[in-house]
Amino acid sequence: MSDILTDKNDRDGSSGSSPIINDEKGLGRNVVSLGWVAFFGGMAQDMIQPILPVFYTSVLGLNKEFIGLIEGALTTVASLMKIGAGYLSDLLGVRKILVFIGYALSAIARFGLGFAASGAAVFGLRLTDGIGKGLKDAPRDALVAGSAGNRKLGFAFGVQRTLDTLGSVAGPLIAYGLLRLWESHAHKYNEIFFVAGLVAAIPLLIIGFFVRERKQQVNKQKISLKALRGSFAGFLVIMLLFTLGNSSDAFLILRANDVGVSSTTIPLVIAFFNLVSALAAIPAGRISDKIGRRKAITIGWAVYALAYLGFAVAQQGWMIWGLYGFYGLYYAFTEGSAKAMVAELVPEENRGAAFGLYNASVGVMALPASLLAGILWNRVSPAAPFAFGAIMAFIAFAALWFLPVKKTSTN
Repeated sequence: MSDILTDKNDRDGSSGSSPIINDEKGLGRNVVSLGWVAFFGGMAQDMIQPILPVFYTSVLGLNKEFIGLIEGALTTVASLMKIGAGYLSDLLGVRKILVFIGYALSAIARFGLGFAASGAAVFGLRLTDGIGKGLKDAPRDALVAGSAGNRKLGFAFGVQRTLDTLGSVAGPLIAYGLLRLWESHAHKYNEIFFVAGLVAAIPLLIIGFFVRERKQQVNKQKISLKALRGSFAGFLVIMLLFTLGNSSDAFLILRANDVGVSSTTIPLVIAFFNLVSALAAIPAGRISDKIGRRKAITIGWAVYALAYLGFAVAQQGWMIWGLYGFYGLYYAFTEGSAKAMVAELVPEENRGAAFGLYNASVGVMALPASLLAGILWNRVSPAAPFAFGAIMAFIAFAALWFLPVKKTSTN
């Protein structure tokens, strides 16, 4: 890895030079370094993600509505932090330190889950993780965009998504191996949380030693909604609409368990899902560069709607494998493409704030969406949250298709 990170032919402009426009054979140092940061961050996150819902229900005895509260609050807090982190990174003209602090908080929270013995403790630790995630995401995305340049934005974010997701393939596989190894341990889940916390500390070393930052011109404008206008504002409104039906993926895990997938097998299903998403991310990024971001996103949302309909009607465990694999295409087509679209719709000096607003729009409805999913599960049926999500995705699909798009290019 060190050879890749220190390629002498591909230095970032730490001495004040302009950001590098990379070709497909050699991405800039920051893009690749931050990709490996995402790899280990994704690994740590997805070591715990497949087992958390089972830990909530079988160890702590939490009900579905409280689970929705925990996971929804995490995403909402992260979203609010993303707004502040985006504006702060623009205001100070720095990104790296905010990314470092964010990853540090997440590492502490994941390690701390090993000591959790109550719903209140888990709630506090998950909120800390959400603060860390919210603090790092917008500045990190701005670093990637500034290092890649507009010509290869789709490809650069596709690489980020690929390495992130490959880490998320390795994470569940490690969790599965540890579950089998420690099957007889009374506190096996807590022990896995300890390991995940240590893995989550690796990105801190990469950020500290390999990520270089080109000093940005300080944006002295007051905090405002300057970036929130035109096509970008319309895009955020549609994202809010879509997210209302996009509850926490914890409910997908609970649904898998509900139709017969064992708790030990679930990490394998998640690994398969992440593998499909990883393999499809770079091709999907290239497709978005060719056909446009909006078409790529609408493809992803159509996949989402069909996958959620499948989860609503699934009756047997084997169906979950195919649905999760298909669901992976949704992430491949939307995450990189949506971030690339944000970068195209706003000028570079406002990208930190724009990415903060975008990431916030993805999560600001997460709390009501996840609470609603828990209510629908308990009071209607386990299939109801997924039918509702599919309906909202189809509505957002139609709205985005008719959104007038005006690009702003500064590179």
